[in-house]
Amino acid sequence: MKRFLFLFAALLSLATPAAFADTLTVAVAANVQYAFDELQAAFRKDTGHDLKPVFSSSGKLTAQIMSGAPFDVFLSADMDYPEKLHTEGFAAAAPKPYAYGALVLWTMKDLDLGKWQDALTSPAVSRIAVANPKTAPYGRETMKALAYFRLDTALKDKLVYGESIAQTNQYIHSRAADAGFTAKSVVLSPEMKGQGKWIDVPKAAYRPIAQGIVVLKHGQQGNPKLAQQFQDFVLSAKARAIFERYGYLLP
Repeated sequence: MKRFLFLFAALLSLATPAAFADTLTVAVAANVQYAFDELQAAFRKDTGHDLKPVFSSSGKLTAQIMSGAPFDVFLSADMDYPEKLHTEGFAAAAPKPYAYGALVLWTMKDLDLGKWQDALTSPAVSRIAVANPKTAPYGRETMKALAYFRLDTALKDKLVYGESIAQTNQYIHSRAADAGFTAKSVVLSPEMKGQGKWIDVPKAAYRPIAQGIVVLKHGQQGNPKLAQQFQDFVLSAKARAIFERYGYLLP
């Protein structure tokens, strides 16, 4: 018995941190999907712990959290949804901004984006993809940008709505839509870089999309140290460099 206990203790002493790794479940706004792969790899390398992401629109994720979904941390596409969760008691503390997202117009077709307003109103464009403004912050800001340029009425019948930025991207990439508005992080991702053509939407046309992170009550109760560790990582210089590579502006 003593020999067995000695061997067991020796094995424990040699075990790597990954052998005792926990997995954190993270609700992730769809616009962060591509950057998240790098965040996940860097966090795993630094801590030995893994992340299980669930991607959707921020509005849908918020509804799921309020219905009891077991998410530990929420990476939102805005500040409003995580602030709502904090106010209504679903988060451990107030959210913190981790990045500012930018809007782009993206197309797989040979459109003249130097004259993008004319291109969108021309007969050459019949379908324009936009994320659902009721649940997706990028969709909400797209509608503000269209109103800014007085295009909202002219383009109303051309708009097709994706449930999230992810579905909007599918419409654009598959050419189901002639063009569409999406997050700059998408067109700069390794998976999509160099595909089609894109142009920045002038920043004066919409409110900078402050994106917030918040530790949820489920994370606070189930694995508070790891949840806080991940939030600290997302706000760190290493994570900020990743966000910057994907076209995000930094707080």
